[in-house]
Amino acid sequence: MSLAQDLIKVNNLQLAAKLVSDQVVLGLHNSKRSGTGAEFEQYRHYRPGDDPKSIDWKLFARTEKHQVRESATESTLTINFIIDLSGSMNYTENGVSRLYFAEILLASFAYLGFKQNDEMNLFALKNGKLEILASQGKQSFQKILYGLENAKAEGNWSFERVNFPEFQSKNKELLIFASDFFQTDNEFYELINRWSRPGKQILLYQILGEKEVNFDWEGVIKFRDLETGKDKELSPNETRNAYLKSFNAYLDELESELKIENVHFFRCQLNDPIAEVLKNSLKMLKWS
Repeated sequence: MSLAQDLIKVNNLQLAAKLVSDQVVLGLHNSKRSGTGAEFEQYRHYRPGDDPKSIDWKLFARTEKHQVRESATESTLTINFIIDLSGSMNYTENGVSRLYFAEILLASFAYLGFKQNDEMNLFALKNGKLEILASQGKQSFQKILYGLENAKAEGNWSFERVNFPEFQSKNKELLIFASDFFQTDNEFYELINRWSRPGKQILLYQILGEKEVNFDWEGVIKFRDLETGKDKELSPNETRNAYLKSFNAYLDELESELKIENVHFFRCQLNDPIAEVLKNSLKMLKWS
């Protein structure tokens, strides 16, 4: 069960995230590595070159086998989730809104991060401002779920600033951003270029509807701008060619502009299996 239409029936964001994440074999990163640490991980056979001090001599006295006691040390990774909460995220097809798809996607990533003990924050871009919905620390996963469940998309883009120093630290960081990437000017290009730097991986998800992509409507349709609330009646047959030409040109430009080192751009549709979206994107992560 990984289609958003099916996950709506679950009516539980945490369970939906678990159902999606359980279908994913890969993790966000190698969260544990063998070595000297406080948490016991496993035994393995002694190999030439191992430090004799690592042998569990008490175990040897009982079994006469040279076993090396391995422990695990946690890696340090901060995951910053960003969700677009502009009004256009309310766009809906077949009962699935862009916002809900983004919520399940980010919650599924957060579940993976939770299992790997990563530090996690949830931010929202709303009315041109960056808002923190959940901060790292104790119960960060539950805080993220609560922030996503109570997120409301409204308003339009009107950036007061495009810097957001919260995402310019020098620590190992994964930034995951879900949006429709419909911009007024070039604000997304500016944001991503400012956020990009060595040591940071950025996953960008553009969420679109099938009808939105193909302009698949019949008859005279009333279209509503979800950010301004303005209505306009159009005949799809008369406007389809012009729409598709303009829309596809923007999509091509967006994809071209976001070809930045360590930035991975994914375009998905509301009818895509979310587990497959996760699997495909995790394969792109390359940590040094």
